[in-house]
Amino acid sequence: MSAASVVTIPINGITDWDSFHTVFAEALGFPAFYGRNMDAWIDCLVAADDAASGMVMVAVEPGALLVLRIDAAEDFAARCPEQYQALLECAAFVNFSRREVGEAPVLALLLSGYF
Repeated sequence: MSAASVVTIPINGITDWDSFHTVFAEALGFPAFYGRNMDAWIDCLVAADDAASGMVMVAVEPGALLVLRIDAAEDFAARCPEQYQALLECAAFVNFSRREVGEAPVLALLLSGYF
């Protein structure tokens, strides 16, 4: 497996669904046509190792993982529980959907700040 790429998501800018999608779109370079919903979020990240797709500007090499670093995850979970839970579930679904078609997982979450 190739090396992972880590992108720190500035979750302090997330207060609701609109800001969730803005923060992720900016941090990962989603395309202008990004639908700003969790289905579109999944669609973008499923292609995280396909630079030619243009779905993320921080694409990783095939076989590598894109690691989303979430600092102060405990605070984020308390402040925005819906968005936090969706992040966990949809990140898992990205990898599940890739496995369903015989592809390797492409996404990992690094949740820091739990003590």
